[in-house]
Amino acid sequence: MTTSLAGKPKAQSVIVVGGGIGGLAAALALTRQGIAVQLLEQAAHIGEIGAGIQLGPNAFAALDALGVGQTARMRAVFTDHIIMMDAVDAREVVRIETGSAFRARFGGPYAVIHRADIHLSILEAVQQNPLIRFRTSTQIAGMSQDGHGVEVVDTQGNRYRADALVGADGVKSVVRERMVGDPARVTGHVVYRAVIERDNMPEELRVNAPVLWAGPHCHLVHYPLRGGQQYNLVVTFHSREQEEWGVREGSKEEVLSYFQGIHPRPHQMLDRPTSWKRWATADREPVEHWGQGRATILGDAAHPMTQYMAQGACMALEDAVTLGEAVRHCGHDLQAAFRLYESVRIPRSARVVWSTREMGRLYHARGVERTVRNMLWTGRSQSQFYDALQWLYGWKVENCLTAGNSAQ
Repeated sequence: MTTSLAGKPKAQSVIVVGGGIGGLAAALALTRQGIAVQLLEQAAHIGEIGAGIQLGPNAFAALDALGVGQTARMRAVFTDHIIMMDAVDAREVVRIETGSAFRARFGGPYAVIHRADIHLSILEAVQQNPLIRFRTSTQIAGMSQDGHGVEVVDTQGNRYRADALVGADGVKSVVRERMVGDPARVTGHVVYRAVIERDNMPEELRVNAPVLWAGPHCHLVHYPLRGGQQYNLVVTFHSREQEEWGVREGSKEEVLSYFQGIHPRPHQMLDRPTSWKRWATADREPVEHWGQGRATILGDAAHPMTQYMAQGACMALEDAVTLGEAVRHCGHDLQAAFRLYESVRIPRSARVVWSTREMGRLYHARGVERTVRNMLWTGRSQSQFYDALQWLYGWKVENCLTAGNSAQ
């Protein structure tokens, strides 16, 4: 920590760009180290769009470290299983139990939650924190740094100074563009998301689990939200069009055109939503460096990934906690802390990005590849499933600054 002329510790400050899950979590993690945060969000209101997300034990370990784990648990639905079905013949491919044995192994539950609810669980803690100041309707246009700090300028010409900068501004991150400058990789996969009321959900599909129906070049996912009063529905397909990353309203007709040949059990869900949101997805190739000097990035700005392993929000939460722990470990030397944070987060998140791509390939297998996929997990015990997931779900605060990031 730097000192003032009087020899007393000088209060440190950090600008966090972005008020999503990662940005709020980063702000909370930094203030837990006594650092003041100015949070800049381009939207007029801090909030989340979207539907449901899945939270593994690693996410709950991070939420607990931020002091909001119990609040999030009160809004989550704890699942009994994780299930993969074959969408062509409606046969079960994989069933992983997420009950007491799972919790004992990984130290936390598996849950599903509305994105707005997990965002709110963190936001409430942030709003009560006197070290955090909000500024909405603030779009970043540029940034610079020198030996004394960083400066950010918004599109209105306003300038903000602090000791350091954390970019949590998503796939189209301005902070990343200034420091890395690499393009996003548009996948060509389109995701439709909707929330439907319980009474509109087919009774046979009201399962307390995230259920994935894997089909040729497409898949469907559904799971309960908000105490089972709603269900999240996500459908994904390989687009025939040239896609650009973005979100817009979707159409039932487009969805139906990609799911011909799917078994009637999952297919019946496609008629249930009254409205859809359409995402053209993107990720990025992992890079060796996220930042320099007094600046770094986290969450989707650092490692945007597709949804096939349900780890986007989980990784952002891990990032935030690791950043705070790195600041503590480095005695508040922010430049050293940022490089330590990057040294452990870059390889871990890269492994998730690459694993996610491979899972997408498996989910969308067809022909002989589909047959082989359905054989991969035959005869595997629950303990063997847990062993395979240890690297992902074994993340803890205690091991977050080590290279492996999981307790073996």
